[in-house]
Amino acid sequence: MYGLRGYPYGRIAMAIAIAFAAPVLSNAQEAAVAGPEATATSASGERDKVSDLDAVVVTGSARTQRRFDASYAVNSLTAEEVQKLAPKSYADLLGNVPGIHVESTGGEVQNITRLRGIPTDRGYIIFQQDGLPLYHEIDGHFFNSGEGMHRFDVMNQRVEVVRGGPAPIYASGGAAIVNNILAEGGDQTKGKAQLTLGDTGLYRGEVYQSGALSEDTYYAVGGFLRHHDGYRDNGFPNDQGGQLRANLKHYMEDSWMKVSATFVDDHNVFYLPIPIADPRDPSVSLDPYLDYFTGTMNSPSLRNVNLKYLDSAGVMQSLHRDLADGRHMRFGNIGFQYENSAGDWVVSLKSGYTKGKLSFDALYSTTNPVDGNTFANSYLSRAQGAFGADVASMGYALAGSNGATAYDPYSASGLVMSAQYRAIESEFYSAQADLSAARRFETASGAHDLNIGVYTAFYGTTAFTAYQDMLLEVAGKPRTLDLVAYSAQGAPLGYVTDNGVLRYTTTLNAGEVDAKMFAVYVNDTWEITDRLKLDAGLRHERYSYDGYAQQTVSADLGDADTLADDTTRRFSGATQTHNIDPSVTNWTVGLNYDFTATFGAYGRASHVEIAPQSSVARSIDPTIVETKTDQYELGLKATFDRAYLYLTAFYTKFDPLNASFVAYNPVTGRNDQSVPFIGTAVSKGVEIDGMFRASDWFSLAGAVTVSDPQYRNLQNSAGADPSAVNGNQIVREPKLYGNIRPTFRFLAGNDEIEAYLRYDFVGKAYVDLFNRTALPSYQTLGLGLSWKRGPWGVQLVGDNLTDEKGLTEGNTRTDALAGQGSSEAIYGRPLFGRNFRLVLSRSW
Repeated sequence: MYGLRGYPYGRIAMAIAIAFAAPVLSNAQEAAVAGPEATATSASGERDKVSDLDAVVVTGSARTQRRFDASYAVNSLTAEEVQKLAPKSYADLLGNVPGIHVESTGGEVQNITRLRGIPTDRGYIIFQQDGLPLYHEIDGHFFNSGEGMHRFDVMNQRVEVVRGGPAPIYASGGAAIVNNILAEGGDQTKGKAQLTLGDTGLYRGEVYQSGALSEDTYYAVGGFLRHHDGYRDNGFPNDQGGQLRANLKHYMEDSWMKVSATFVDDHNVFYLPIPIADPRDPSVSLDPYLDYFTGTMNSPSLRNVNLKYLDSAGVMQSLHRDLADGRHMRFGNIGFQYENSAGDWVVSLKSGYTKGKLSFDALYSTTNPVDGNTFANSYLSRAQGAFGADVASMGYALAGSNGATAYDPYSASGLVMSAQYRAIESEFYSAQADLSAARRFETASGAHDLNIGVYTAFYGTTAFTAYQDMLLEVAGKPRTLDLVAYSAQGAPLGYVTDNGVLRYTTTLNAGEVDAKMFAVYVNDTWEITDRLKLDAGLRHERYSYDGYAQQTVSADLGDADTLADDTTRRFSGATQTHNIDPSVTNWTVGLNYDFTATFGAYGRASHVEIAPQSSVARSIDPTIVETKTDQYELGLKATFDRAYLYLTAFYTKFDPLNASFVAYNPVTGRNDQSVPFIGTAVSKGVEIDGMFRASDWFSLAGAVTVSDPQYRNLQNSAGADPSAVNGNQIVREPKLYGNIRPTFRFLAGNDEIEAYLRYDFVGKAYVDLFNRTALPSYQTLGLGLSWKRGPWGVQLVGDNLTDEKGLTEGNTRTDALAGQGSSEAIYGRPLFGRNFRLVLSRSW
């Protein structure tokens, strides 16, 4: 039996059961373990304090310390703070941290995060779980080890975000670290159940519980199950799946050990850019055909796509793919941690092993829509050459109708467009371990806190990739089209397409790589006086990649009735092997001075060398580039009775910047047009992070970044003029972004009510190097209302209440050099429209 939008009632019931049955089970165990004398801490009493003053952080340091005492920019977001922020995705959550610009319009996972002007889609932000990555590299094959593998739920105790600072010492290639710290058990049994319902067809149940198994052994277990139709109408569910995480911790005299496990099985559909205006006249909106807020080129017409190619033996292979599978991530991770503080040294071991599989199906944007007649006539001469001189005209039919069901583009927008179906398969593994020893000792010139360690990882991926181009109408949930060659009498003589396929197998790749790396690091914090600290660290890494890639050649699949298979790629049977051994050295130096117990300043310089990713060893003729990022920071920090303020001035230099763009070629259907630009990217700016509590009932928080991201010293070997690019704003990097969050709090007896607004703003950016096509600035307004009484809570969250229009990304396959032929972007990933979520929770 099926419920809303085809979703099984059984799964909804399971989500609700998980969310609300757990408190019943916990009551008996709480009575047995904690006893009747156990009492809960007053939530309202805790919030009377400015939590940031006493917030502790462990990321980027040998020991736990207060955020105020850290000599670098760090944020600590508790589970309660995250719930109030109510992010739609992990990228949304990171958008609350200054210095990190996000484009969270791609769906729940695999969004864009950029740090302080670093011009990459990840910003070299390294994700960790309890201090260790789940997968060593920042990117696998069409998945990233950040929000591609991490899901936030009530099992998260807090998230710590280090920007710059000692990140390159405590993470490989890290310009920043996001550390997910999970709940652990204690003497008192406690937990939380939560149910989230959204007007976009969202049903999410999550729960965790922790407590004692014995006097010295504690447990925590939790996870979520979620179904989501999606913020855009695909014609099928957008997100389905969940995760389960658990840990068991045992204390011994002067030591402890912990085992942990994570399992994820999750489907997430990927939103790609859509056209929003007619390229023939950019003042004409395509909203009547493709809704700005809910429209997508994803479609039920792509639920049974056939991809054909020749294998190395010349045998035809067919892949039947379903776009609704989306990005299907399945992996398990087991971990072991141990810490011993019996002697002068605190010895810590963190280790983990991850094994998983990714299946990825997505419809990628390629070129702008084209006038229907213009597109059809561009194939007339080829059709006449292939099907004979009797071909008199070209026309459209619905795919699969053998030309019988005609389609007239001019009954709608007058446009047609091509897009690229991408099918990806990858298996991956990653074993990593970090062994460190920390000791604090006194000298005549002050105390030293020394931390030395070694880190090693063994990891690898298999990779299979097949792309093909589809011909589509311009509409939400579009139908696939055939382009037909007709005789003068209207009889079909041949097909440019084949059941909606414009070009088979424009890209075909396969390969495998195994990698290993070893790092040694040291960091010393020298407390020269009780107010002055000098912090310095060094990390050296050596890598070894052993991989191969299967070579391909052009091939005609031999179907004389269509042009779609004339220029495909096939495996030739030959392979290209690579053995690559890069090494990098990173360092950081920071100085901190506290003028008083509540006012201080720090300065820091960090150097990050990023080794080539292991994917170069499973690629054909790879370009190997080692990039370097230097970050300089100068910070002021102040805490008051009911407020805090952190100001961080930064300067980032990314060198060499390989801004060589491989553009989409509409003739071949492949990304084979290279325009090389080599130079430097720099960004200077200020991050503002603060909170002011004016009274018991009103507070104001905000995170704002003002910056100037620029290209510098670009050179081009293909005849393009780099002087027209130097000094321009870095592609997709705004100069201003941030949010302001006023909160109103009321107490009425046992009831606590909060109402809060969230005002987000993003300044103008550009889609291209020459800054010809702008992504206009935009502002959104959100609202939250929450009610709490004892262990119960209800929260209503609304996003983009005014249906503000804003565009992100542009169309990265074609924009980078020439823009979109308009002063403002007419192709991109729009913001989601107004949406609401209702969150019901119970703690115990």
